Amino acid sequence: MFRIGAVSYLNTRPLIYGLRNRLRNFGELSLNLPSRLASDLAAGNLDVALVPSIEFFRGLSRGYRVISDAAIACRGPVWSVRLLSRVPISQIKRLALDEGSRASAAMVRVLLSQIHGIRPQTVPLAMEQDPEAVDADAILLIGDRAMHPPAGVYEEIWDLGEKWCQWTGLPFVFAMWVTRADFPESELLKVVLQESRDEGVAKLDEIAKREAGPHGFTIPDLQRYFAKNLHFQLGPRELDGLEMYRQKAAREGLICRDAPVRALSYDR
Repeated sequence: MFRIGAVSYLNTRPLIYGLRNRLRNFGELSLNLPSRLASDLAAGNLDVALVPSIEFFRGLSRGYRVISDAAIACRGPVWSVRLLSRVPISQIKRLALDEGSRASAAMVRVLLSQIHGIRPQTVPLAMEQDPEAVDADAILLIGDRAMHPPAGVYEEIWDLGEKWCQWTGLPFVFAMWVTRADFPESELLKVVLQESRDEGVAKLDEIAKREAGPHGFTIPDLQRYFAKNLHFQLGPRELDGLEMYRQKAAREGLICRDAPVRALSYDR
């Protein structure tokens, strides 16, 4: 039985539509935070996981590979990844990072360094912690709680998807289906992951109607989120965006300089 791990946030719903049933005879699906999925994949507790793109870069030297063109990406404002700053951005000295985040945590450090020339001290923001109570100049929030930001007075608020796309002119890829070098090739699993994504994208309105109430959103809000803020295809421009991210993260010392992403594509 293959052990598959996916992100527990709303943004993964179109990717895993019907996936549990499709895996019924040969795999099992578990949900967790992006950062924990990355740790479980590296530790061998998962065979395939929807991991943050920064963790894919870090695993290249260990043979990590992308096994599907299904992904979580954005081509503009993403809504569910935000930097909330109590001071002007250029004056941030202490930054709290959502513990669920790795791709976004690295992205915000790249943006702050290369746009404003600052490298703030970082502290963790636990999932159970009140963002308003954290001792920091700014807070990075991801996922569902970024979509319901805490009340407070903020000098500046960044939508990180929007900031990245404006700055680079390229999409940002948050997460991809990744496996380790020792995982056997499985054409069936690739097909299942693609079929789940394709059916989910075809039924965005249905997913929005089901998820809106329990998560405190209106149906139109989630329809726009799934259809306009998110993109679920790992295409040529997304690969270019990944390569740009890899280069800039390496320049900041957040990852080693491994093989170019653009040359890897994904297993077809």
